[in-house]
Amino acid sequence: MGQNFLQDDDLARWMADSLQAGPEDTIIEIGPGLGAVTKHLIGRSRRLILVEKDARLAASLRENCREHPSIEIIEADAVSLDLRPFFQYGPLKVLGNLPYSVGTTIMAEWLTTPSPVGHAVFMLQKEVCERVTASPRSGDYGQLTVRLQARWQASIVRHVPPDSFHPRPAVDSAIVSLQPRNRHELPVFDEHLFSHLVRLGFSQRRKQLKNVLGQLPKPWPELCEALKVTESARAEELSVAQWIELTRLSDPHPLHDTPQSAGEIFDVVNDQNQVVSQATRAEVHARALKHRAVHIFAFTPSGELLLQKRSHLKDTCPSLWDSSAAGHLDAGESYEAAVTRELHEELGLKPSASTPVFQARLDACPETGWEFVELYAVTISPSRIRFPAAEIEAVRAFPIDMVAAWTAARPQDFAPGFLRCWHEWQALAPAPAHEPAPENVRLPETSPPPS
Repeated sequence: MGQNFLQDDDLARWMADSLQAGPEDTIIEIGPGLGAVTKHLIGRSRRLILVEKDARLAASLRENCREHPSIEIIEADAVSLDLRPFFQYGPLKVLGNLPYSVGTTIMAEWLTTPSPVGHAVFMLQKEVCERVTASPRSGDYGQLTVRLQARWQASIVRHVPPDSFHPRPAVDSAIVSLQPRNRHELPVFDEHLFSHLVRLGFSQRRKQLKNVLGQLPKPWPELCEALKVTESARAEELSVAQWIELTRLSDPHPLHDTPQSAGEIFDVVNDQNQVVSQATRAEVHARALKHRAVHIFAFTPSGELLLQKRSHLKDTCPSLWDSSAAGHLDAGESYEAAVTRELHEELGLKPSASTPVFQARLDACPETGWEFVELYAVTISPSRIRFPAAEIEAVRAFPIDMVAAWTAARPQDFAPGFLRCWHEWQALAPAPAHEPAPENVRLPETSPPPS
């Protein structure tokens, strides 16, 4: 399979040390091969997971690791491995001497938002590491650079000569370390639109951007003025921050820059959920006044539950995972009207007027944020959803058993209101999620993002 096995034991130990793993961490090693690095990882963490594609090597690893119950061996291709089960283990420490033929693909799969990875150390062909860490206006700067650096701080931490491997490869190698970028360093942006624009921009890198990006929502001269670039700019001339700003300027979503409004007016209610007055969002939250809200569990036809990860800009529960959609009732608004509005605003869905699959009421309590909540469960047609980047960082579907395992293992990853709704749904749901009720949400026709 074209493997080159690491034979430098000092380097293997150095790689294991570079993860800085602690006793509560979960480590995943991609492509452990003959176990050169693996032996230096044993005993460092709560859990060690080895992902090996080669059946012969996986069998050898099972034999060699049989006395270590904390080690799990997954015989699978890291390119196509389902990463969703790993969220329950917390931010992962990931290490790998990646196959050079698929190294960039593995990085893209494992590091795309939302990712369970908290720190990655990868050994790759030196030229790939130079692309990952490149600066604008250089020959190495490209689509891979921009997409990774938008979310990750990347640095080359060591160069590795060919003599460190057997058989000896024909190229030099390097080790790159990737840490999540602080979300406050750069403004929020639509990940899908960002990837679309970057892909177009570098598709013909020698052409000027105005000739490859197609029609944009704003005139190109106006965009160039905002970005502080010339109208003849090419893809490699824009920094990561400028690519993000171009995405924000091209985002048609009306709420792409609005995480919440402190001036929103809510109905304040008494212990019987009867309206007694009105107050602003800021006042309701500051004084812990009882008010109303909806939570919506949106299921795919196969029974997977959509979860949203809240933006770090939210005034409550920032960066935590939450219901598919949720929100407060505006003053004078009914629960049913709020469901329709929230599905449209947060997920771009247009529900029909038919009866929800499931509905429950939860009394106001600290876990719900002093909200009287009506919980709705609906099924959705498979299609691409659109959500405001300022409110939601990511949306992803999870099988019910994964959600159950994750909420049990790491409740701190979730908004308390969602956990309260989740436990209510588990207790009262009328049918298993894998037997979806008739569809009652219809999505707009799938269409490509604005170009």
